[in-house]
Amino acid sequence: MSVPSLERMTPDEFFVWQAEQDRNYELVNGLPVLTPKAMTGASLRHDDIVVNILTALHRQLRSTPCRPHTDDIAVRNPNQNVRRPDVVVDGRRGPDRSMEAMEPRLLVEVLSPSTMAFDRFKKVEEYKTHLAIRTVLLVASEHAEVILWQRQEDGWRSQIIENIDAVVDLPEIGCRLTLAEIYEDTGVENPPIRTA
Repeated sequence: MSVPSLERMTPDEFFVWQAEQDRNYELVNGLPVLTPKAMTGASLRHDDIVVNILTALHRQLRSTPCRPHTDDIAVRNPNQNVRRPDVVVDGRRGPDRSMEAMEPRLLVEVLSPSTMAFDRFKKVEEYKTHLAIRTVLLVASEHAEVILWQRQEDGWRSQIIENIDAVVDLPEIGCRLTLAEIYEDTGVENPPIRTA
C-alpha cells in the first residue's frame, strides 16, 4: 500500500490513486483520508445493520434502475470531497469499473458512538448540497432510532423515527423499511423513554 501523497488531488486523480490501494479512503479537502472503518473495522452490530438494510433494499429494488451498494461505492460531493456512506442507492448504473455512484438518491450512515457527531452534522450538510441526493438516513446502532432527512420542494426536512414497530417510507426510490428489519438479529431495542 502506498502512503497518501501530501499533494492535493482532484476527485478524478483520487479515483485513479484509490484503484491501487488495498483499503478504502475518502477524499477530504483534496487529501486522501482513511475512513474510520478502514482504520478500526466495523463492529458486528454495525455490519449486521448495514447488511439488513442492503438486503431489504435489494429485494425491493429488483426490476428497477436503482441499485443499493456498500461503502465500496463512493459519492462525489459538489465541494469535491469524496465520501463513502455505509449504503448508497444509485439511480443510474455507471461503467462496470466505476468506483462512484452516478446518481446517488439515498445515502445511509450507520452511526457509531465515535463518529456520530461528525456524521449527523458535517456529513449531512455536505450531502444536502448534492442535487441528486433525495434522502439521507442516519441509523442509530445503540437503540432503534432513525433520523430521516428528505429533500422537499422548499428545502430539507428531518424526522426522528423511533420504535421497533415503525416504518420508514422512502417514496423517492419506491421503498419502505421497517425498523424491525433494520435491526433484525442485532439485539437493538426501543430507545429509552425520555423524560422532560
